[in-house]
Amino acid sequence: MAVREIVLIGDPILRQKAHPVERFDPELRTLVRDMIETMRQAQGVGLAAPQVGVRKRVLVFEIPVDEDDEMSSSVPPSPWIGKPFALVNPEILEASQEMEEGIEGCLSIPGYVGEVRRHVRVVVQGRNEWGKPRRIEAEGFLARVLQHEIDHLNGILYVDRLESRDKLYKLEEEEETAAPA
Repeated sequence: MAVREIVLIGDPILRQKAHPVERFDPELRTLVRDMIETMRQAQGVGLAAPQVGVRKRVLVFEIPVDEDDEMSSSVPPSPWIGKPFALVNPEILEASQEMEEGIEGCLSIPGYVGEVRRHVRVVVQGRNEWGKPRRIEAEGFLARVLQHEIDHLNGILYVDRLESRDKLYKLEEEEETAAPA
């Protein structure tokens, strides 16, 4: 595994639509392992391939058990929480009518967070790095992370979804390590 450099806002790849993956080969699995390692080192919860300079429809996520609001409710624990996962060629099949505003950060936009409206619940379909189909029914924080990362695959950044620039906040240095990414 290798830690890759995270591409920052201003790099054109972040504004381009990623290409579908057609081959589920060792190169793809290396990319996924590297992305997980990169995400963990940067203390993020999600990362899309364009953020490491690769224009492929691949994302990884790892939601810590204590980060997800599902875990504190009466809903049974989600199998998607607490370990890393990859989604290749993901697409949102369903999205709830209900939306809520929440704070988001991004590894490609360090030092800032913003209040973004997202669907409370989504159903996402894709494949893992071996080509096995995956279907995720996500709520709360996991739903937010998946929408954020799929946006990256479409050349959209969270700052594009701000209702106004007043909802973008600069972090103080000590806050940067605590911001969700």
